[in-house]
Amino acid sequence: MIGALELGLLYAFLAVGVYLTFRVLDFPDLTVDGSFTTGASTAALLITHDVNPFLAAVCGFAAGFFAGTITGLLHTWGKIDGLLSGILTMIALWSINLRIMGSANIPLLSTGSIFDPVDDLMGTWVGVGLLAVTAAVVVAIVVWFLSTDLGLSLRATGDNEAMVASFGVSTNLTKTLTLALSNGFVGLAGAIVAQYQGFADISMGIGLILVGLASVILGQAIIPQRYLWLVVGSVAVGAVLYRLIIFAALSVGLNPNDMKLITALLVVIALLVPKLTGGVKSRA
Repeated sequence: MIGALELGLLYAFLAVGVYLTFRVLDFPDLTVDGSFTTGASTAALLITHDVNPFLAAVCGFAAGFFAGTITGLLHTWGKIDGLLSGILTMIALWSINLRIMGSANIPLLSTGSIFDPVDDLMGTWVGVGLLAVTAAVVVAIVVWFLSTDLGLSLRATGDNEAMVASFGVSTNLTKTLTLALSNGFVGLAGAIVAQYQGFADISMGIGLILVGLASVILGQAIIPQRYLWLVVGSVAVGAVLYRLIIFAALSVGLNPNDMKLITALLVVIALLVPKLTGGVKSRA
C-alpha cells in the first residue's frame, strides 16, 4: 500500500499537467503519452552520463515543455485540429524517444537518483509524508501561477477565447504556453518516475492520458470545487486515489492485463455518476 501511495504522489505531477489542458484550457491533448517518456528518457540518458539527477529531472521538464510547445504551434500557427496536433506530436515522439535512449530501455539501478538522500525513508510512512509535502508544494506553485495575471489569461482562454481575444490578449500564446507547461509537468513526472522505478522504457507512457484523466475526474468528483486550491489539490488527491484503486484491484486477484480496462471504466463511472446524481436531484 505504501508503494501505491508513493507512486500516486509521483503521478500527481502528471495529473496536474493533464488538468492544465483538460480543465483549464479545455483542450484534448494526447501529447502526454509521448512527453512522459520523453521526460523519462531525457533524464535517464543524462543520469547515465553522470549528470546530477536533480538537473536531469529539470531537463525532463524542459523536454516535455518543448514537446508541448510543438503541439501548441501545430494547433495555433499550423491551424491543425487540437486532437490531431497532439496525436501527431505523440507519434513523432515515439521515434524521438528511441533516438534519445538508443534502445528500448535504459536501466538506472546502478546510478544515482533524486531519492538517494532519502533512500532509507522510501517505502515508509515518512517517505510518503515527504512526497506528500513535495506534491503540496507543486500544487501551491500552480495555484499561485494561475492566480497571476498571466495565469488568469490562461484560464480565461479556456473559458471564453473570443472574449480574451477582444481584450487584446494573444490566445495563440496562451494556448501554446498552457500546452507547454502541461507537458513540462508530464515530462517532469516521467523523469521522476523513471528514477523511482530504476529504468526508462519506450512504452512507459502508453495510455497515460487515461491515467491523467482518471486522476483529474476522480479527484474532482470527491472534493468540492469551491476554491482554486481545492480544485488543483483534488487533482493530486485523484492521482493517489487512482493508484489505491489499482492496488486494491490487483490485491483481490484481478489480472494486471485488465488494468487499462479498469481505468477506462473508472473514468466512465466518474463522468456518469455526477450526471446521474444531478438528474435525480433535478427531478426531486
